[in-house]
Parts: sequence; structure tokens; C-alpha cells
Amino acid sequence: MNQLKLALEQRRWAWSFIGAALLWLATLGVAGGEAAFNIGLSALSFGALMVLVGLGQMLVVTTGPGNIDLSIPSTIGLVGALAVRSMGGEDGGILLGLGVALATGVAVGVCNYLLIRLLQIPPIIATMSSSFILQSLAIHVGQGLKITPPELLANFATGWLLHLPLLAWLVLAIALALAWTLARTLFGRFLSAVGQNARAAWLAGIGVERIRCLCYVLCAVFAAACALLIAGFSGGASLDMGNEYLLMSVAVVVIGGTSVTGGRATVAGIWGAALFLYFTNTLLNVVGLSAGGRSVLSGLIIIAVIVLSGRRRQYR
Repeated sequence: MNQLKLALEQRRWAWSFIGAALLWLATLGVAGGEAAFNIGLSALSFGALMVLVGLGQMLVVTTGPGNIDLSIPSTIGLVGALAVRSMGGEDGGILLGLGVALATGVAVGVCNYLLIRLLQIPPIIATMSSSFILQSLAIHVGQGLKITPPELLANFATGWLLHLPLLAWLVLAIALALAWTLARTLFGRFLSAVGQNARAAWLAGIGVERIRCLCYVLCAVFAAACALLIAGFSGGASLDMGNEYLLMSVAVVVIGGTSVTGGRATVAGIWGAALFLYFTNTLLNVVGLSAGGRSVLSGLIIIAVIVLSGRRRQYR
């Protein structure tokens, strides 16, 4: 028992998977076997999108206290409009749409970082301000936009491989690559050092600001990739297509075990937290709780996780 407790303490991300499994079992009891099985498959698709934006937010949060990106929903809306318009519904335009999406993501990430670095604006204010600008641009670009995504993109976003969604396989590959990068490369070590103590990292010769800039850029790029996948999955782009991912991107980071004070990222926990949140919302929907009630409960869960995490650090 003590060994199990120690193992769970060392791998805090495991709690999110345990919670997700318990919620799925509860769904099984409430909705029945067939419904629970279908909900589990749906969780892999929608959860994969949560994971993708969560990975980007995780990198930003890991850079240290106060770092967060609130422009993710607006980035998704703008990239979705730009990419779908540039592809024109043709399979031959997918590469152009991908290039536009990635270039926009890089531009947004750099602008967010410059607002923080050059103007000395707190990240939460800087990214909130840029979010309003991006939203205005998305409204202008997406005005009257009624273009369906290319068939090839739609087929990929809704396709299956080995009885599992292609989206889940793609995001799993991205997550594994990022986990390896954080664990085995200098970037991962530098990021951990910057998040734990930026001044000590700078004195050790680490390019603190380069690491922070790269994390904001990667966060926006992941949001841009998510926009493409959402457009393919839902059959087009809309201005509000990224709204739900602001809370989700923060929630999966916190619940997944990433330290909100920086310095420790947990890729595996992002997956567990995404499944946990999806099963939570689905179960509450099955029992008839309103959308407002589900949002309140999600907020309470995040607060509880932060409080418990803080108590563990204080105890140590």
C-alpha cells in the first residue's frame, strides 16, 4: 500500500486517468454498455483536440509563474477562417491552407511574446488584449464564409485506423514526440530550469527569453493545427469554434499534474485530464445537468486540484 501511494505521488498524472476510468464506469452504469462504448470512442476524438491545445498551454505555463495564453480561442477562430478560405474547398489547396495556418500561428505566438517582452505587459493582459484583436480580424476574414473544407481533410478528421479515430493517433504521436523532447533534449532541460528559477537559469547561460518565445510560438502553432482539425471535423469554420478551448486548455494542464508555478510539465497527464473532463461533462449531461451547472462544476474541480496541489508542495 505504501509503495502504491509513493508511486502515485511520484506520478501525479496517474490520478487523472484513474478519475477518467471511474467516470467512464459511472457512465456505463447510467447509460448502459453500448452508449458507454460509443462515448469512450467519442472521447478519443474530442479529447484529442483538447490535448492538442493543452500541450501548447502546458509549455507556456511551464515557463514560470504568471505565464498563460488566453488568445487560444481567437487564434483558432482566425486560423480556421484563413485556412478554410485559402483552401477553397479543394484537396489541392490543403498544403496552402496548412502553410497559412502554421504561418499565422507563428505570427500570433511572436506577437504575444513581443507584447510581453518589449512592452513589459503581464502575460494574462497581453494575451487577452491580442485575443480581442485576433477576434476582430477573424470577424472580418470570416464574414459570409460558407466554404466547406476539402474532402480529404474532412475524411482524415473523421477517419478511423484500427478501430480508433485518426485524430487520436495523430495527437498521440505529437504528444509522444513532445514528451521525448522534454525528457531527452536540451530544450526540455532548459525549459524546466527556466520555469523553476529564471534568474538562476540566466546566470547558468540559458537563453531564458528564447525559451519563452519558443513556447508561446508553439502554443499558437498547436492552436492553429487544432483549428484545421476542427474545421475538417465539423465541416467548416465558424467564429466561435474555439470558444470552449480556453477553459479546457487551462483545465487539462492543471488537472493533468503540470505545476502551475512552472518548471514541471506532464504530457501524459494532459491526456488523462482531457478524458476526465470529457467524461465529466458527458456524465453530467446524461443526468440532465444544465450547461451552466457543468461549467460551475468544472471550475470547482480546477480550484480543488490547485488547492490540493498547493498543500502537497507546502507539506514538502
